[in-house]
This record gives sequence, C-alpha cells and structure tokens, in this order.
Amino acid sequence: MKIYTQRIEHISEGSTFETVELSFDTRQKSRFRATLKNGTDIGADLPRTGILRSGSFIATEQGDILRVDAKPERLMQVVAKTDFDLLKAAYHLGNRHVPLMLTPSALYFEPDHVLAEMVVGLGLTVNEVEHPFEPESGAYAQHAHDHRLSPIKAIHAHAHH
Repeated sequence: MKIYTQRIEHISEGSTFETVELSFDTRQKSRFRATLKNGTDIGADLPRTGILRSGSFIATEQGDILRVDAKPERLMQVVAKTDFDLLKAAYHLGNRHVPLMLTPSALYFEPDHVLAEMVVGLGLTVNEVEHPFEPESGAYAQHAHDHRLSPIKAIHAHAHH
C-alpha cells in the first residue's frame, strides 16, 4: 500500500498523478485510508497543516503524486429569489458556525433539519442534493507549508510573495 506523507503546493507541468475523491470529513483528517477508482488501497499520514482542498496534491516519499478532489456528498442546497435573501441566509447560517460553502447562486451545508427549517422560515428554498463540498475556511484560517527536504522538492518549488 502506498502511503502519502507530504503535501505539495505545485507540480511540474507534465507530471503524472492519480486522483482520489474524498469527502469533506476525510479531507479534514491528516491520517486516513482510501481506495482509488482502480481499486488500489492507499494511506495518508500527512502533516497537520489544515484541510485538503479539492485539487490539492499529496505525495509519497518515493515521489508518487496524488490529486485529491472533493467527492460529491449529500448536502443541503439553499437557493433564493434575490441575492439579498441569499446573503441573509449566509449571515444566519454563519452565526451558527457551521461549515458553509458559498457560490454566487447557492449555499451548501451538511444535512441538518433544524438549520434547513430556519432557512425555509426566512423564505428561501432548501433542497437535498449530491454535490462536492468545499466550505469556506474562515477568516482566521492559516496557510501553512511543510518545508522539510524531500525527494520531490523539485515539484514543491513555490514562491512566497
């Protein structure tokens, strides 16, 4: 089983990699097991430097690269007749400190009938959907890098601006 131990910022153009779709819950963990679409089991033992965002890359000590994508999962979708109504719903959901994904036309949160009833009470529409979940990281989230030397440092060449 391949074990992915490094987060990488960028990969070189033309690099080959496999992909895996993971739920938001799994992408929050630094240690997990998963199965690739081809049936291969993999493991991850990553530095605890935050959530794996959709499109993130991780690598093994040997330089094997894996792109992590957000897996579609069961979510509540909030839609509104006006932008202002959607903004109001985002405000009220944000006050509940729940992970919330914002898009220009909808809000998404993990299933919670109490929150859904609150939003419907505000005059918005709530639907249960299958959708990748990429919630906002929050105003206080930190962006961290792992600068330990590794065999793949050539593909971890990034600049701090």
